[in-house]
Amino acid sequence: MTKMNRVGVGIIGSGFVAGRHVEALRHVPNAEVVGCASARAGHARALADAHGIPRVCADYRELLEMEEVSVVTLAVPNFLHAEVCVEAAKAGKHVIVEKPLALTLEEADRMIEACQAGGVKLMYAEQLCFAPKYVRAKQLLEAGALGELYMVRHSEKHSGPHAAWFWDVEKSGGGVVLDMGCHAFQLFRWLKHGVPVARVYASLGTYVHGDKTEAEDNVVVIVTFEDGSIGVCEASWARLGGKDDRVELYGTKGLVYADLLMGSSLLTYSEPGYEHAVEKAPTTKGWTFTMFEEIWNSGFPQEMQHFADCVMYDRPPLLTGEDGRAVLEVVYAAYASAARGAAVELPFRPLVARPVDLWRTSS
Repeated sequence: MTKMNRVGVGIIGSGFVAGRHVEALRHVPNAEVVGCASARAGHARALADAHGIPRVCADYRELLEMEEVSVVTLAVPNFLHAEVCVEAAKAGKHVIVEKPLALTLEEADRMIEACQAGGVKLMYAEQLCFAPKYVRAKQLLEAGALGELYMVRHSEKHSGPHAAWFWDVEKSGGGVVLDMGCHAFQLFRWLKHGVPVARVYASLGTYVHGDKTEAEDNVVVIVTFEDGSIGVCEASWARLGGKDDRVELYGTKGLVYADLLMGSSLLTYSEPGYEHAVEKAPTTKGWTFTMFEEIWNSGFPQEMQHFADCVMYDRPPLLTGEDGRAVLEVVYAAYASAARGAAVELPFRPLVARPVDLWRTSS
């Protein structure tokens, strides 16, 4: 155990995910957000004022120089993940990286190597592996209640991302596969205890947001594992009505349906509307599903508690840079499959840099 009473956290970024990180960390008694950094000074100041964060930096490197910062969370656009992670590792800071880990496998390797060389932990933030309802489903599976798992389905859909940079493939690296398919791929790996993926088949399309992006906004991916079981991923930026997130586990002796959001909500009717129903819901008038404890039910505080404990007690994290890299390889294979119209075997070594380029060059 280290001598620290609390883990000092620095937030790098000031958008939606940064706010989620700060709110989650308020539930973690052995962690304290001591600073935030963002090139968008007004956004950073607003985040700090809203949550009582004492230090605000325009340059994240200033945050990395703060002695009281032990770990940083990367809530920045995808194309900045590798750069900021490597700098943080050199500064001796542990790193929590939001999904996807990086834009390319080469960047992922640099991040992993930098953290190993710096003697710091690289923690891959996939909160679905900490969401209470999904954790309970896995416990049922491991207790034998479902028999042998032969298929898992994950569906996450909403009407589009939070910020404009997501639409720009130069900054995001891809569309909904990279943004949301990665949730399903890590969830499958977590449920399967790391059983290797054998092959990937994907169908991608752009149905609603073709005026905004060159990337895909709807996808179905079938992941086949080496033991023959399958994972079915449905991810979309094209679904209206707010965010939907659910998992189905099918075993030889039972099954589980787990609805993360609507299954944990109040069914509400309101003519004037109200402040918030669920993430991505465009209106609260009429009939809506009203979430409560949305951050908690989504697994963010539990995720941050785990990472804080890993830093404080020098424990290996549940999700590492290697997990993020494995997910990224599945992402690459999905784009390649969509381009070829056929399944792609793993391991897969792409000849292009960014995942989406595999699909765009064939379109």
